[in-house]
Amino acid sequence: MGLIKKKTASRGTEGGVKYVCDVCSSDITSTVRIRCASSVCHEYDLCVPCFADGKSSRDHDPRTHSFQVIEQHSIPIFTEDWGADEELALLEGAETYGLGSWADIADHIGGFRTKDEVRDHYIDTYINSSKFPLPEHASPHDTTLSDQVPRDVFQARKKRRIEERKEAAKNAPPATPKQKPTASVPACHEVQGYMPGRLEFETEYFNEAEEAVQHMQFEPGDGVNPRTGESEPEMDLKMTIMEIYNSRLDARVERKKIIFEHKLLEYRKNATADKKRTKEERDLLNKAKPFARMMQHDDFEEFCKGLTYEQNLRQAIAQLQEWRNYRIGDIESGLKYEQAKQQRQSRGPLLGQFDRLATNRLGKPTPPFETGSAVVALTAPELPLRLQHGLSTPPPDKSNGTNGTTNGAPNQQFTKSKFVVQPLPNTVPLKFNENTADLHLLSEEEKEVCSILRIMPKPYLSIKAALMAEALKQGGSIKKKVAKEICKIDVNKGGRLCDFFVHCGWIGRA
Repeated sequence: MGLIKKKTASRGTEGGVKYVCDVCSSDITSTVRIRCASSVCHEYDLCVPCFADGKSSRDHDPRTHSFQVIEQHSIPIFTEDWGADEELALLEGAETYGLGSWADIADHIGGFRTKDEVRDHYIDTYINSSKFPLPEHASPHDTTLSDQVPRDVFQARKKRRIEERKEAAKNAPPATPKQKPTASVPACHEVQGYMPGRLEFETEYFNEAEEAVQHMQFEPGDGVNPRTGESEPEMDLKMTIMEIYNSRLDARVERKKIIFEHKLLEYRKNATADKKRTKEERDLLNKAKPFARMMQHDDFEEFCKGLTYEQNLRQAIAQLQEWRNYRIGDIESGLKYEQAKQQRQSRGPLLGQFDRLATNRLGKPTPPFETGSAVVALTAPELPLRLQHGLSTPPPDKSNGTNGTTNGAPNQQFTKSKFVVQPLPNTVPLKFNENTADLHLLSEEEKEVCSILRIMPKPYLSIKAALMAEALKQGGSIKKKVAKEICKIDVNKGGRLCDFFVHCGWIGRA
């Protein structure tokens, strides 16, 4: 056997097809060899010395068998840097390993050809040729390149190229082998469960689809009744199951195609873009996602941009209509209105009379009541009449004469929501009777709070007085932690009492 096809240990080495003499086993790859042309001998090669001495082995008979002299075709035919022998090895490798396996084809060619070099040469010479699928100089009578570059010059260039690359390969540092990921984890890919090397997922769509056909068998001649020639019901059932299985595979491939085409595997990039959108835009795009199954990626992106633009237009039109209702005629005034609107929305609910008094104490100390008419004017709509006139009791003739108006304008009525106290766990509210001490000093809301928190009226009044005194020292506000310490009772009860006082407006929260 004169032909030995072997692969070298590493890519990009000399490698290629090796020819050895079938008598002396010497390497005759790079020299002239004699091949037996008889049908008895298959790929039987001899070196020139063995052929001259008449040596033979196996079934070869040099007296009767015809032969042919095979030389190295180291002459350029299609390009100046590729010989005819390399072109032939390229086509043989492509036929053996298939187009795309450029590393295996490069090993088949040998001569330290790299896979990128082989791929580029094939594309430039065969694919991009004006005479596709033939190269430019495919005619047997075209000897332009062989005349320009003589055989000895081309072989000298080839030898020099091989020696240079061999020396560079020796001096190059050892390449660390690339380790493939052993598991589909986020460290290997952005999407857990995706295997990029196989373009598959650990859990596919209809992941149990193969279970229905894993034990199904088809034998030649099965499924047809030999007497009637009709298909048997069992075969019809098998074919129905196969159709269902194929439809599930089609659905799996379709969904995988959508994932790849719309770049859904780029999780970080998509998540970053999604964070930049508003909540309304995210809800709108989520509703539009089913349309991606019937659209190309570019068309779907344009479609989503159009939906977002339409939504922004609708919001702008609604805003302009609101401005028009409030007689706002320019952008600057509209922006001021929007800022004021946001400030109003960020405020809490409307405060009562005592709430406003406590709020005024937060920023500055309370000025003397009898001095300063501006203070009276500012607080007039909120204060009772007895405080406005400095009287101990309201005058009966003016309390009804105003008829709910101030200076001809209706007074603003402040309604305060009822405070709902959270009951203590595993406790039962107290039940007070008429004989309970100091119960008559509490309002109905205070009675309910004391009942739920299980605090007697007299201790409650002491706690209330202590908190009010401390709040006056601090300018009307007090911290909840300090309030719990002043109460000297269970911290849960003290916290709820503090919230109740803040709700009533007696103290402010610091």
